[in-house]
Amino acid sequence: MKRFFLLLALIIGSHTIHAQIAPYSSDAIIRRCSSKDTLYIVNFWATWCMPCVAELPEFNKLESRYGGAPVKVLLVSLDFKGDNTFKLEGFIQKKNITPEVVWLSDTDPNVFLPKIDKSWEGSIPATVIVHPGKQFKKFIEGSVTEREVSRIVDKVLAE
Repeated sequence: MKRFFLLLALIIGSHTIHAQIAPYSSDAIIRRCSSKDTLYIVNFWATWCMPCVAELPEFNKLESRYGGAPVKVLLVSLDFKGDNTFKLEGFIQKKNITPEVVWLSDTDPNVFLPKIDKSWEGSIPATVIVHPGKQFKKFIEGSVTEREVSRIVDKVLAE
């Protein structure tokens, strides 16, 4: 009987984990980042990308720095479909990632890359800083630091 309940808990737990990382299409991400009174820092990354993993603490710092400000940090995982449950959730917990993480459900980069930014050639990490209300958008392909991003964010917020 104990084994039955343990198995049941594991099954329920795996469904809970899967539900915590929401799948988003590129169109849904764009809609999600459309509030005119908020600045969005959106990072595209994957668990298998070493430069991506190395910069994740920078986004924890950004979320902490702008807590209470009209700034939202969103991490968009480009991990493969089979990895978006246990592996991704476990990785997020192990690395103590604090910003919200969603999973990009689009599979054709020829479709989703230009929707995010026409200059995106497809490499990751990639970060978009956007403030729809101020008609501001900056796309950075490659690694970023908290200091680099906060300089941009501070300037946009001060305008």
